[in-house]
Amino acid sequence: MPKKKTPANVETRFGTKILTARHPDIRKLKKHHPTSIHGNKPWKSSFLLMDYFKKHPVEKSWHVMEIGCGWGPASIFMNKTFSCPVTAIDADRDVFPYLALHADINKAMVTTRKGRFENIRKKDLAEIDVLIAADVCFWDELTEVHRKLIKRAVDAGVRKIVYADPGRPPFLELADICSDKYCAELIDVELKRYKADGYLLVIENA
Repeated sequence: MPKKKTPANVETRFGTKILTARHPDIRKLKKHHPTSIHGNKPWKSSFLLMDYFKKHPVEKSWHVMEIGCGWGPASIFMNKTFSCPVTAIDADRDVFPYLALHADINKAMVTTRKGRFENIRKKDLAEIDVLIAADVCFWDELTEVHRKLIKRAVDAGVRKIVYADPGRPPFLELADICSDKYCAELIDVELKRYKADGYLLVIENA
């Protein structure tokens, strides 16, 4: 049987459909929802998260939270692949129509919430099992912001924390801090098929 062709302007990553910037629906959204804080496209570090969790599945009952979700490809992948509840948080509410569009075409369900990293409280994390993030530690001042957020997550009992990044200095500094404090693992990843590479910061909070 011939392989089914992917529709134009649609890419598939780990079973998750992602619309390109040329897709008519994306062009339409960009007219009405101009994003800020780098929420103008899906970032390749999300693919590193997808690859990791494909190899390290989560339980169906586990609640996943993605911070700085953007268009939400990682959130959508987690719900679609594992049927687990997912909450996606971003400081820019204009990214949510893009996430909703992608959730719809992937037949996924993701709860969205507007919020800044600094305002995610310990009680918000208390019922979360897995915390994920891609491309969120890109400014020097964000190293300390995420150090504090990770501490709140660990103290709240989050089972696993996984950050993905191309390897920016603020992220690598965060990785050093977490390695000393939480025995975090820094994993070098290269996905040649998707032209994506970088690092995963993994904290197992047993």
